[in-house]
Amino acid sequence: MASLALARTDVIVGVDTHKQTHVAVALDGLGGRLDEITIPATNDGYAALVAWAQALGTVQVYAVEGCGSYGIGLARFLRRHGHPPVEVSRPPRAGARRMSGKSDAIDAEHAARTALSGEGTVTPKLADGQIEAIRLVKIARDAAVKARSTVMVTLKAVLVTASDGLRSGIEPLTDHKLVLACAALDGTGTIADPEVAMAHTLGSLARRWLDLHEEIKVHTSHLKALTTQAAPAMLDAFGVGVDVAAQMLITAGDNTNRVRNEAAFAKLCGVCPIPTGSGRTDGTYRLNRGGNRQANAALYRTVIVRMRWHPPTIAYVERRTAEGKSKKFIIRCLKRYLLRELYGLLPATSSPAATLKAA
Repeated sequence: MASLALARTDVIVGVDTHKQTHVAVALDGLGGRLDEITIPATNDGYAALVAWAQALGTVQVYAVEGCGSYGIGLARFLRRHGHPPVEVSRPPRAGARRMSGKSDAIDAEHAARTALSGEGTVTPKLADGQIEAIRLVKIARDAAVKARSTVMVTLKAVLVTASDGLRSGIEPLTDHKLVLACAALDGTGTIADPEVAMAHTLGSLARRWLDLHEEIKVHTSHLKALTTQAAPAMLDAFGVGVDVAAQMLITAGDNTNRVRNEAAFAKLCGVCPIPTGSGRTDGTYRLNRGGNRQANAALYRTVIVRMRWHPPTIAYVERRTAEGKSKKFIIRCLKRYLLRELYGLLPATSSPAATLKAA
């Protein structure tokens, strides 16, 4: 977003969002502070915010923090009433805050001044289409996968303290057979007996693992159906599974046109090189540690698969290795090339009329 050329009668509204209330600060077109207001995070509160802002002058933009969390209700309300907001990053926790302090009004003013300068503003995700459904299902799946891993670690840690007879019979088994064996243990009897308590605990953990395993299957089935419908061509790409495709779609959002171009998507995913040149060291670059780290990790997993099984990628690795490039450097290049391929497979945003109606 470019910096705005405004008159004093124009109004820029910055909003600091919270669960129960939002605080807004209005600036005039020349950066002067006009007023502030605190509203409840309800539709009535949002309507009061719009009326308050319009009474101050011609509102040019609403700059809202946290459009994907506490500010999502306000962002949806503003879009429905023809005031599409921009999203701004929260102010830095150190440095600037050490000098200016911390309060809701200060944060709201920071949002307004960020929008006025045109720096650090983005178009928020609509979060009301099919890709939002993918995001929600993936949250449930990821949580279940994490819980299942925790259960397995706990089960094996408990098994270490079991009697030699019990351990020798089931510890060498593979994970799934180990779980089935533990689930079949007889935990009936006097719970004060350590052997009974051990069987009860192992059986309980094993059954929990099996329940989570079945839950993950259901989530994976839903995720596959949704991603196949949203971006079938992406799933056809070599090494791109349901999890990777879902993460790329979530990163882009329902309104994929918010990502201006491939370079912007690369920066969003943290795979664009960062220039570090100065003086006689001009032309050097470093690793980008920013961006969406889940998307970056998804690209990494696909690159590793391709380096093992994809003939063109294998040939590229051999050629770059012969040139003296390190494996880390080659992987960084491959992630950038992969992102270029996946960017072209993102689904197009629906027509403007449909988008406005959905908003």
